[in-house]
Amino acid sequence: MKGNVKKAIVTRVRLAFLGVCLFSAAIIWKVSRIQFKEGEKWRALEQERRVVYQPVFATRGNILASDGKSMMATSLPFYRVAWDPSVVDKETFKSGVDSLAILLSRFFGDRSSQEYKRRLKNAKNAGVRYVRLNSRQINYQEKKLLSSWPVFRAGKNKGGVIFEKVDKRFRPFGGLAQRTVGFLNEDKNGAGLEFTYNRYLAGKDGEALFERLPGGNKPIYDGTEVKPQPGYDIQTTLDINLQDVAENALYKSLIQNDAQYGCVILMEVQTGEIKAVANLGKVAEGVYREDYNYAFADQGRTEPGSTFKLASMMALFEENPNISLDDTVNTGRSGSMRIGGAVKTDTHAYGKVSVKHVIEVSSNIGVAVLIDREFNKKPERYAEHLKKFGLNKPLGFQMSGEARPYIKDPTDRSWSRTSLTTMCIGYELKLAPLQTLAFYNSIANNGAKVQPMIVKEIKQNGQVLEHYEPKVLIPKICSDETLAKLRAMLEGVVVEGTARAIRTPDYSIAGKTGTAWKFKNGQYTKMYSTSFCGYFPANKPKYSCIVVVDSPKRGNWSGAQVAAPIFREVADKAMARDAASQRPLLARAPVNKSYVPLVKAGMQDELMEVCQQLGVSTHSRAEGDDWVRATTSTDSGTKSLTWQSAAVRPGRVPNVQGLTLRDALFLLENRGLRVRTLGSGRVSRQSIAAGSPARRGSLITLELAPIGATPTIITPVAPPANAPLADMKSSTHPENEGAKTEAKTASKSKA
Repeated sequence: MKGNVKKAIVTRVRLAFLGVCLFSAAIIWKVSRIQFKEGEKWRALEQERRVVYQPVFATRGNILASDGKSMMATSLPFYRVAWDPSVVDKETFKSGVDSLAILLSRFFGDRSSQEYKRRLKNAKNAGVRYVRLNSRQINYQEKKLLSSWPVFRAGKNKGGVIFEKVDKRFRPFGGLAQRTVGFLNEDKNGAGLEFTYNRYLAGKDGEALFERLPGGNKPIYDGTEVKPQPGYDIQTTLDINLQDVAENALYKSLIQNDAQYGCVILMEVQTGEIKAVANLGKVAEGVYREDYNYAFADQGRTEPGSTFKLASMMALFEENPNISLDDTVNTGRSGSMRIGGAVKTDTHAYGKVSVKHVIEVSSNIGVAVLIDREFNKKPERYAEHLKKFGLNKPLGFQMSGEARPYIKDPTDRSWSRTSLTTMCIGYELKLAPLQTLAFYNSIANNGAKVQPMIVKEIKQNGQVLEHYEPKVLIPKICSDETLAKLRAMLEGVVVEGTARAIRTPDYSIAGKTGTAWKFKNGQYTKMYSTSFCGYFPANKPKYSCIVVVDSPKRGNWSGAQVAAPIFREVADKAMARDAASQRPLLARAPVNKSYVPLVKAGMQDELMEVCQQLGVSTHSRAEGDDWVRATTSTDSGTKSLTWQSAAVRPGRVPNVQGLTLRDALFLLENRGLRVRTLGSGRVSRQSIAAGSPARRGSLITLELAPIGATPTIITPVAPPANAPLADMKSSTHPENEGAKTEAKTASKSKA
């Protein structure tokens, strides 16, 4: 019995051993078959799966200012550094690895030179074909530097260095017109020009082979790659200088009045080209940024208020041409009156006033009485006039997101007995600031309503692919008789009406103030939206402009107090840049004597150009140096300027006394000096003597003094008839005192 059990066990063990041997033999046979007979097939399949086509993204096009040169948005190339040690021969690697490790450690600063050397050697010995040395992105100049290092200088095919390009969007002017320039996110959603013109800016992506390797994908340049096509450039109508003026003026007012948000639009009357558009909203206490496009897409936020009264008066004059500006209206002696089922109030009791004065003082009662008297029994006629003016339709603006206007109609369910007299003074309707501006612009443009435009051209490598011409939406918005009456009213607002505080003797302004109660939680509150809309110069309009400031909180609450001063500042600077507008000012100047800015020192070419434009006599050029100092000389009773070389020697500390801070910084920082300043104005003293050796990193202190308190009196030389005239920031008019500060940073030309 025991023998049978033992025999059975042995048999089973033998069978199990035989099974294991057969199974092992089968595995060995299969491995051998895969390795030797089917090896090529599987290696090809693995290679096919490891090599994939991936997109090569195109370089995005630029967004340019109106001059076609200033870039408001551009794409800059950045690079990640990778390395393929498999293409580097042993001799090149051995001779350069130590130096390369030291340079990498110093440049990136994240590892020691020994760690970098160990990493480079391990990658070389392991036979890897791709290793990313650092995730930090470097710029083009840094790329050129790394290309000159040991091992890397042998190039891509022998040194193994791989620079992976990454494009980054960059705005050279920072936050200037940020919301207008816009953005585009990863989901291809966004706002502004970047979003609206993405199909032009994006270009066409290419395609190339990439090999999947540990640590990343290595590009394979085998000639099959499809090169990407760069995006087109978009040239806008925006003027960088005027944009800066508009944003600064708006920002100062928002801070001063602790307002919620504001916007400014400056537009050319005849073409509809928008030269500046500023949008600033409060993001924290005392902090404002371009967080929303209030100028174009301000739908559902506020009603236009009193600026809409002009449309009501246009409807009135078109319906009844016999109404004269001298006709009188009784607004009562209490400052309030029930009209059309609702009580209308004025800030003052005006009594009996002329039709012209109704707009000049912005009388709610006066406008409501006139409109109710004419349209009470035919409100549909009033609505028809507003539609004729195009106020019920979008402008078809070139940027996406334009608000849809809302003009109530008598057929609407929300129309009530009080709607007519409420609408006529700017309530129960919605208009974006751009739409209000387009209406006012048509009055300045002899009745032609043009479509506002912000993009002039689409270019590729400087060649114009598409050009946009001004588009007339309504050839004649009203009769010439109505236009004349409306213009007289708008000019009267500035001469003797609510905006008389911004009147200037240098040029004429026409416009209308607006102050609208804010509608919140089903009722009107004591918070206001202030505005001013108009054009200048009134006798020959070149620019139209609208300013809106919402919810001011520090005492000032009306359009005349808050919005109109911004309009005036923008208008002053715009007129200062227009040479033709300054000729009447020159004609009013004294013939024999004139105050001119104090000329001290600066770049010779720039000073001579400024003096030529100002009509100041100068002697011939000083030879031997670009930097000069000016002295006053008298010849036959006429004072003129003589240039003397400032002798700026290389490697030495220059004499910057008398220079503006901008010029002094240019000279000193280019010599590697660190600059500390005390005071404001021109440099009056420097802590390191002129002519001393300029040691890089040394600190020099500059004491500044106010610019020329006593101006030099010089007899001007009349400039040629076609010569550009001087910027009005050199004017001695009190309203231009603020422009003197602007002059410190406006250009390097200082006089």
